[in-house]
Amino acid sequence: MTEDEFALLAAGAALGALSDDDRRALLRALDEHPEWSAIMAEDAETAAALADLPREVAPPPALRDQLLARIAEAPAQADPAHDEARTSADAAPVRRARSGWGRRGWFALAASVVLVVGVGTATVIAVEQAAQPATVIALDRIQSAPDAQQASASVEGGGKATLHWSASLGQAVLVTGEMPAVPSDHTFELWYVRDQTPIPAGTFDASGRSTSAVLKSGMQPGDVIAVTVEQAGGSPTGQPTSDPILTIPTS
Repeated sequence: MTEDEFALLAAGAALGALSDDDRRALLRALDEHPEWSAIMAEDAETAAALADLPREVAPPPALRDQLLARIAEAPAQADPAHDEARTSADAAPVRRARSGWGRRGWFALAASVVLVVGVGTATVIAVEQAAQPATVIALDRIQSAPDAQQASASVEGGGKATLHWSASLGQAVLVTGEMPAVPSDHTFELWYVRDQTPIPAGTFDASGRSTSAVLKSGMQPGDVIAVTVEQAGGSPTGQPTSDPILTIPTS
């Protein structure tokens, strides 16, 4: 994935407009390029500023059709004669300029799409109502922390998982590859194991080639992160009912 492609996904994440597959692709890219977290932070700030817009607007009924018509007409406004007269030397800077449009341009485009959708329903949706995926926000915070750490381990039954955490934030995110199949009435449960005592840290379902899950806040230095398979909704006793299929120490 290129940085421009990541920027497009980051803009969509800031607007809460990514599909599950796109979110997983974003997380994989962020894991490979943690330095790109700055792009996400900038987009989050921009989204927060957009959230100050009025929550509701009642536009003229024809406004949506006018906007879409202008978008459809945009390519026809180019001057073919002018384009054909360009030399190859002139074309190169144009290509570079388009490439440089990159991050801010993608964000503006994504934001415009959200606003047009809002106008189509006679309501402009405030960006803050389309919350970013929790994993994206948590990963960004963790990787921006001075004590950010990560560790990987194999999952029993196949697969691998990486834990990202910051002790100063008390926060952790688990990013997994394809997890072992479990019955439909079961789920994966996360645990903080502290002084040999398991503490529930949330549940998650896994499908597809990768999954990410945010653990409940409250992680402490030295905790061991464990995953067990429990009945849907989590262990009814508040304690693991099966042996862990994954353990990752944080010390």
